[in-house]
Amino acid sequence: MTAEKIISILPYTEPFLFVDHLQQIDEEGVVGYYTYPSDSYFYKGHFVDNPVTPGVILTETMAQIGLVCLGLFLMREQITDETKLPEMVMVSNETDYFLPVFPGEKVKVVSRKEYFRFGKLKCQVTLYNERDEMVCRGKIAGMISRKPLTSNEKDE
Repeated sequence: MTAEKIISILPYTEPFLFVDHLQQIDEEGVVGYYTYPSDSYFYKGHFVDNPVTPGVILTETMAQIGLVCLGLFLMREQITDETKLPEMVMVSNETDYFLPVFPGEKVKVVSRKEYFRFGKLKCQVTLYNERDEMVCRGKIAGMISRKPLTSNEKDE
C-alpha cells in the first residue's frame, strides 16, 4: 500500500486531517509531515494575540501520522474492502512538550513501532519543528478494530 493510498483512506477530513505527506513507511515505523495553516480554527482563541498550536492538536497529529497511518500500513493485507476499514482508537498517550509550534509551521513526525500484537499498536512518537528541534515526544498506543455497523447496515 502506497503512502498516498494510506492518506486517501484515513478516517479524517478537513479541518481535522493533520497529514500532508508520508516520506517513509515500513514495518518498523513512519515519517510524515504536516503544515498547520495560519487560518486554522484553533488559533482564533489559543492564545489571544499570541497564537500557538494547542498540545491536543500536536498529539492528534502525532497519532494520525505515527499510529493510524502505521496501523493501516500494518493491516494492509487485511484491507480488502475500503468501505469497511479497520479503525484505530487511541487507548493511551503519554506526551512531553518542549517547544511551541506557531501558525504556518511545518512539522515532522517520526514514529517507531514498539509492538503490534493482538490488535494493539504501541509507538514511540516524536514531533520536530522546521528547525529539526524536538517539540514533543511520547508513547501512543491504540487498538485496531472494525468499524461498527451503521444504522443502515444493522437494518439489512
